[in-house]
Amino acid sequence: MTKILMTSVRPDEQKAINDFAEQHQIDVVTTSKPFIDDEAIAMTKGMDGLVIQQHAKVPDNAYAALKANGLKQISTRTAGVDTINVPLAHENGLKVTNVPAYSPRSVAEHALMQIFRLLRKSYAFDHRVAQNDYRWAGLQATEIHSATIGIIGVGRIGGTLAKLLKALDARVLGYDVKPRKEMDGIVEYVSKEELLQQSDVVSLHVDLNDTSKGLLTLDDFKLMKPTAGLVNASRGPVVVTQDLVTALKDQEIAAAALDTVEGEEHIFNQDHREDGLDAVPLVKELHAMDNVILTPHIAFFTNIAVQNMVEIALTDVLTILDGQSSPHEFN
Repeated sequence: MTKILMTSVRPDEQKAINDFAEQHQIDVVTTSKPFIDDEAIAMTKGMDGLVIQQHAKVPDNAYAALKANGLKQISTRTAGVDTINVPLAHENGLKVTNVPAYSPRSVAEHALMQIFRLLRKSYAFDHRVAQNDYRWAGLQATEIHSATIGIIGVGRIGGTLAKLLKALDARVLGYDVKPRKEMDGIVEYVSKEELLQQSDVVSLHVDLNDTSKGLLTLDDFKLMKPTAGLVNASRGPVVVTQDLVTALKDQEIAAAALDTVEGEEHIFNQDHREDGLDAVPLVKELHAMDNVILTPHIAFFTNIAVQNMVEIALTDVLTILDGQSSPHEFN
């Protein structure tokens, strides 16, 4: 019977995993541990396939070990593959697959929610009400049909968000290195500088790669309206965190809703009620700000997305073990 190891498995994934295993008559061995050390590598002995999901890098010594253990692939049940050294995987005969579109709607809906929260200034009202201050002063909202929303990265997720915004009669600006013809009439493509200058909220939806790291710096924030907000539901390193902290403090922008931040692997999906956030000082600083909304990388975390991530990743493993090519192979 085919045996597949899945790491970083959460309880909410288990039903989808069990259902898939039963349907395809395979054995899926699960562990909550990420694939980051020799202990995890040792678990692949006797396995036919490997599925991971994590923010930390796969150790470089893992690839030769996987080859020695007879594996042919690594599947990540995420869109990003930045945790995998793809060239080194290929050198060891390992195909790499991802899940590029587990549910664009899940992340787009989260971004839309945060756009509403920024426009309605709910973050500031929450802070006031927590202190028993129920005044309205200075917190007049902006109705979304009167707002301009800028989307950086108009791909699957950004395009889905654009359609949702257009249905609400917002003006939608887009910046992308590859403008999509099918978005005509929905998105007005402009330069990055024009988008930053004109938008009431900027929403980030780019992949993490060499060209997107540090995409927004202090100079970019200075182009934005002082009343504008930022939504980041893509990846933390897309924004230079220190520059964002400075921009928020200096009121270059009004607020930020962050579902992902640099250094999140030390914090998100962990309980820090006892030890706090000292390990990542910049995140601690963001957490203390009353104009920042922090969520722990949960934009993807919906019923549909979780099921799709499990099923697509496992299907890719079986496809490769069967000697075929997956449409999700990363080259």
